[in-house]
Amino acid sequence: MFRGVNRLNLDAKGRLAVPTRYRERLQERCAAELVVTIDLDHCLLIYPLPEWQEIERKLMKLPSFNKAARNLQRLLVGHATEVEMDGQGRVLLPPALRDFAHLDKHVVLIGQGNKFELWDEERWNSQREGWLGEVDLNNLDLPAEFDTFSI
Repeated sequence: MFRGVNRLNLDAKGRLAVPTRYRERLQERCAAELVVTIDLDHCLLIYPLPEWQEIERKLMKLPSFNKAARNLQRLLVGHATEVEMDGQGRVLLPPALRDFAHLDKHVVLIGQGNKFELWDEERWNSQREGWLGEVDLNNLDLPAEFDTFSI
């Protein structure tokens, strides 16, 4: 499981240094082979290759005559790019994907269980504040699955 918020910098070549605490897990789980794709929130998603392959299989099984399914396939699978961590734990992010997510230098890597989200730091801060502003703890509209959930 990947969790936590990591503030990082991309180098001049567009490489991301994966935090040390994740490197060994990624090496064991996927031999440092990752897949980077776009997210509808204009960040990037970074998956260990086996996790991505499972998602890709599910996406490609969706009915191609369904417009929403076809658009998801085009966006997520169409932008998916395999990358590999180098010996120093860095990942080269393709320019087109960096452009999509407006990644320049300061970025935030967010652990999301089976994957990471990679955000432009300024955009992340803005989005996070927006999400916090939307939360009304006295009037949460949660699915029934959360009825017995406690934190």
